[in-house]
Amino acid sequence: MARNPIGSDSGFDRIRSESPTVIACQRRPHDIHIPPGSMIAGPDRRDSAQLTALACRILTAQGVPPAAAMWQAGLLVDAELKGQRSHGLLRLPRLVNRIRNGVADPTATGVHTWRTSAFLAVDGGQGLGPVIARTALDAAIPRVADTGVVCVTVSAANHLGMLAWYAEYLAGRGLICVALTTSEALVHPYGGRGALLGTNPIAIGVPAVPEPFVLDMATSEISMGKIHAHALAGTPLEPGWALDAAGNPTTDAEAAKAGAIAPFGGAKGYGLGLGIELLVAALTASATGTDVHGTLDETKPATKGDVFLLLDPVAAPDQLTGYLDQIRASGYDQPVLVPGDRARARRNAALREGIELPQALLDQLDELDPNRKATP
Repeated sequence: MARNPIGSDSGFDRIRSESPTVIACQRRPHDIHIPPGSMIAGPDRRDSAQLTALACRILTAQGVPPAAAMWQAGLLVDAELKGQRSHGLLRLPRLVNRIRNGVADPTATGVHTWRTSAFLAVDGGQGLGPVIARTALDAAIPRVADTGVVCVTVSAANHLGMLAWYAEYLAGRGLICVALTTSEALVHPYGGRGALLGTNPIAIGVPAVPEPFVLDMATSEISMGKIHAHALAGTPLEPGWALDAAGNPTTDAEAAKAGAIAPFGGAKGYGLGLGIELLVAALTASATGTDVHGTLDETKPATKGDVFLLLDPVAAPDQLTGYLDQIRASGYDQPVLVPGDRARARRNAALREGIELPQALLDQLDELDPNRKATP
């Protein structure tokens, strides 16, 4: 077994050059260059580099090493750029409280055990999800050329965040990725009235030209993070998304937080979600059902599990381009979107126009900013 220190060999140097949002973590706020026109005036929009720097300040003030803060902050801001608020900065105050309450270790990088040449098991030691996972993936990548496939399992790590972040990263390195994770019991079984399954998302990344195929979907109708985002913004849910604590349908986001989310696609989503829960638990020895904790609360250790499959593709990325182009051109009067297209378009727009955040969240982040507290 080996502990894995964060350093230039674990991928942070690559991230510094790859991500314009993450690079802000290594700069003081007054050093960040904001390109002309990239910041939209108004109290409700912020530039991604400024938000990344803010998140890094908040994290490092809680004892997170600057390099680790780069990954955690970069993932949260990337979720905001892609319009996935449920996995964005609204999770940062909760993560800070988890660190303060001793159920998230700000410095852990994971203990690695190679069970076989192609199976890496990781004890996350209650570290930050993106730090544990990316350190493990960077350890696994060199093995794929020899073995063709590597399975990485992670236990005892905090919330992974948006799975597309990992799938996009690996696809950009020329590898196929299948990522699975579990969550607290938030979803009711098909025909049931209480929460017994996680939202249990799956992500698939496949190298392609000019951009990789990236699918990221929960097996619930929506994520609980999205319900929290609706509650924070004071907006109603769509009918059919959730039940309240009594098992009755509701559009009230606050009531749904104590209830259950519907599986997507009825029995099919329920079956897929249950299959993921069982597969992840079998490979990681993690908890199931109502025994899963740690991604939505602030006081309990994380007991969910994560699984990554890294595969070396036979087909060259450009061999898939024609097929994806055929799909995009198959619409009646407008292009058909391939998974990943909408998220990239949203990210590009947000990089130009800024990121809109609810005022309540801005107030929370401002309260956590150590620069603010240092101001007389």
